[in-house]
Amino acid sequence: MQFLNKTLIAAFTVALLSACSPEVGSDAWCGAMQEKPKGEWSANEAGDFAKHCLLN
Repeated sequence: MQFLNKTLIAAFTVALLSACSPEVGSDAWCGAMQEKPKGEWSANEAGDFAKHCLLN
């Protein structure tokens, strides 16, 4: 029973935290990317940033 409770809590926590990421291209995402050091950006993030935040 206790194992089941811990598993449910862990699954709920993962689901809750994964829902906190802003959608790519949204104003919140663009702002978060501007705060993130450019050296930590992936190639996909850089392309998405240019497409959604600079060219749009």
